[in-house]
Amino acid sequence: MEMITKHCGMTYSGMGPDFRLLVRKARKIAQQYYMQFDEEIPVSQLVQRLANVMQEYTHSGGVRPFGVSLLVAGFDQETPYLVQCDPSGAYFAWKATAMGKNHVNGKTFLEKRYNADLELEDAVHTAILTLKEGFEGQMTEDNIEIGIC
Repeated sequence: MEMITKHCGMTYSGMGPDFRLLVRKARKIAQQYYMQFDEEIPVSQLVQRLANVMQEYTHSGGVRPFGVSLLVAGFDQETPYLVQCDPSGAYFAWKATAMGKNHVNGKTFLEKRYNADLELEDAVHTAILTLKEGFEGQMTEDNIEIGIC
């Protein structure tokens, strides 16, 4: 999980170097917005601009499309956001989602367990159980990461 702004973070599934490049671009987009408007960029605008960058790479000659799907989490005032952005530049808002290997099992599990009235502790527990659904090997604090905003 990488922090983009004080109120927004991003994680990925796919190629690490592509993710690092997109993190730098996202931070630059957020900083340019802050310099122009003297306020933090809304999560929806950050995702839209980042998706535009990803979409441009699908059409440009001499470069390959990004091999990464992004999961952007953040909040504006009191409104939380969770948005998935695909390599094509398409983005979707979610209440809860899974991506990467075994994402189908994770999404099915979340459909059964998620509800909007979950307390923070229950939500973290559900997230860990969802990770466990498709996890290979032993889960430890060294190989999982949970971000709370």
